[in-house]
Amino acid sequence: MLNLLYDLLYEPDGAFSFLRLFNYITSRAMFAALTGLAISILAGQRSILALFKAGFTDRVRDYGVLDISGKRGTPTMGGVMIVVATAVAAFLWCDLSNPFVLISAAALVWFSALGLVDDLQKHRFGDAEKGLRRWPKFLLQTAFGIGLGLILYMPATSPLPPELRSTLQLPFVKAPIVDLGWTSVLVTALIVAFAANAVNFADGLDGLAVVPAFFVAAVYGVFGYVLGNQVYSTYLQFVKIPGAGELAIFCAGLVGASVGFLWFNAYPAEVFMGDAGSLPLGGVLGTLAALLRQEVLFLLAGGVFVAEMASVVLQDWVGLKLLKRRIIYRAPLHHTFQYMGMAETKIAVRFWIVSGLLMVISLISLKVR
Repeated sequence: MLNLLYDLLYEPDGAFSFLRLFNYITSRAMFAALTGLAISILAGQRSILALFKAGFTDRVRDYGVLDISGKRGTPTMGGVMIVVATAVAAFLWCDLSNPFVLISAAALVWFSALGLVDDLQKHRFGDAEKGLRRWPKFLLQTAFGIGLGLILYMPATSPLPPELRSTLQLPFVKAPIVDLGWTSVLVTALIVAFAANAVNFADGLDGLAVVPAFFVAAVYGVFGYVLGNQVYSTYLQFVKIPGAGELAIFCAGLVGASVGFLWFNAYPAEVFMGDAGSLPLGGVLGTLAALLRQEVLFLLAGGVFVAEMASVVLQDWVGLKLLKRRIIYRAPLHHTFQYMGMAETKIAVRFWIVSGLLMVISLISLKVR
């Protein structure tokens, strides 16, 4: 929105010559990050107090020998802070006519609504098990993914160049490995639903999910900037995606908002993210992966989320349903480390370290191909 001031008021030697900053993606990305951070921190304490007064406190599950009594009564649904701060930052600094921004914003709204309904259901019945059931939630996530897949695949609606609409890319490999054809729609739906659920499962310890999430967002922000830039995309031998650079600004706002949320969510958490935060975070990350046709990259950059999701599948489907026994102590994976006696803060920080390393490796894949 504010970049419109550049078009209206900018003159090279005029009083508003400083507005040239609004014409650069890098400058707007920095402003978006600062905007998201400022909104999260400045509005954080009041938001937490409002959630507490409204009775939106955590309905903790019984994990048997794990002591979770200290978390009871902590305000939840704090992920709304991330959503609002990201939305405001995007509104102020992104090009609102850009299709990549509009699709990312649609993902933010869709998955936020889904997460809010889930959290409100839990609040209504006073039970963490009384939210939306797993299959209806999965179907709604997949519905968005299929819609996105169709938009990206169909020539009349796709913002992608023809050579990227249905291809599958691998990190560290220059050329697409296969043209998926219409099945690219299914791949898009799968990565969106997978990412949304993976982040949701990882949100179990103070600060655990939000840090890997903004690391992954930072990776896709850099990829968006490179793939949308003629010079860098040509130099690094990527197919240029016109307009994708605006995703760098959207991702920067998301990173800033998430860092601001971490201010209150770090151990001991003053507020929990809830599904109102974890679902939109995951849904947006999956959408970014599809928009840039870097779906497989999520498996690398979001390796922490992949491990958490894999532990749930391994325990629930392979262990309990097929073998009729537990394979690990408890799923998701972070609870297994708790059972082994590791402190909550150590688990979270080690997951952060691993996620940071995966972010670096993911960025190396820009050059080493």
